[in-house]
Amino acid sequence: MLVSVEGLGPMTLGRLVEAAGSGRAVLDLARGPGGARAVAALSAGEGWDGRALEPGLAARVAAAGSDRHRILAGLAAANVEIVTIDDPTYPPRLRSIALPPHVLFLRGEAAAMTTPRSVAVVGTRRPTPAGRTIAGRIARLLVRAGASVVSGLAVGVDGAAHEAALREGGRTIAVIGSGHARLYPAAHDRLAAAIVDSGGAVVSEFAPDVHATKGTFPRRNRLISGLSEATIVVEAPARSGALTTAAWALEQGRGCFLVPGALDAPMSAGCLAFLREASAEARIVAGLPELLDDLGLSGAAGLSGGDRTSPPSVAGSGTWRRSGPSPEAVLQGLDSTPRRVAEALLAGAATVDELVALTSLPVATILAAITRLESADLVAGAYGRYVPTGGLAA
Repeated sequence: MLVSVEGLGPMTLGRLVEAAGSGRAVLDLARGPGGARAVAALSAGEGWDGRALEPGLAARVAAAGSDRHRILAGLAAANVEIVTIDDPTYPPRLRSIALPPHVLFLRGEAAAMTTPRSVAVVGTRRPTPAGRTIAGRIARLLVRAGASVVSGLAVGVDGAAHEAALREGGRTIAVIGSGHARLYPAAHDRLAAAIVDSGGAVVSEFAPDVHATKGTFPRRNRLISGLSEATIVVEAPARSGALTTAAWALEQGRGCFLVPGALDAPMSAGCLAFLREASAEARIVAGLPELLDDLGLSGAAGLSGGDRTSPPSVAGSGTWRRSGPSPEAVLQGLDSTPRRVAEALLAGAATVDELVALTSLPVATILAAITRLESADLVAGAYGRYVPTGGLAA
């Protein structure tokens, strides 16, 4: 109930619980006569340093104490499970950080958060095609090595990491910056469902009806790193939220790795600056075998020939061709319309306008085909341009 109160952050909640003895005691006080005044009085004791609850917040705490049935109904409607910090299924890695959330709202398997090996893969919402590919390669190798993949369900690098982990048959944990009933981004609702169906978890410290805001994402980022033994940043421009996750990882005493890139590449600026400023703690990703070795996962992932070499520059202009069927064989396995679009991409078309000109297909048909090709990891897009990847990469 308490975590559903707007404006009641983890620090203030922790102080209330400590002052009353338990969360239940706070709620009992809030439900009693003069609940708002009684809750406010808790914040007049030692340890508050004059930061007593303002009357509006105290009133909202009292209202939550009296609104138990409505809040529980909302949880049931969102199909959300509650895991408290005292629950045996609460992830030990998260319990050990500063200011762990007192309550987690969970869809999926709580056991997914407590796997022995767990690594975060994060990055920008607007990755280059090469960055998206590298995020997928890293996630697949982590799964092969027996690790769970943690990320933030955002579009871009996060989504690529989740999707690659699912395709490899592994577990992945998505930490969201909103409540479950206000899933953000809404475009990833099917990805979230697939994560749950595969034995993974979608987790939040926010009650189901909480909307995502600029303030919710830094809190989400501390959980991404807190659930992981190490965080890997694939691409991050200056002032990227992924760098906040990296900073939390160092603060929490966890491993921190960053993929470098070209000196003049905007999507590498944040990673390069972080490596320079935190050179004593952060590690550079010099290659996939080296990364697995640094994580203590070497020998467990079954590196393929294409993954034994160092990754291409994240900011590079080329595409990566993985081992497997030739582009010709991949084309033969596609339906008619996606095949025409893929052939046009292989012929050099890169934008929707160019694809329309080359195929004479309607824009809506082109976009639908691109969506299918992206879902099959055969095409990657950024800033309105599309390139073949995976089995289609030349």
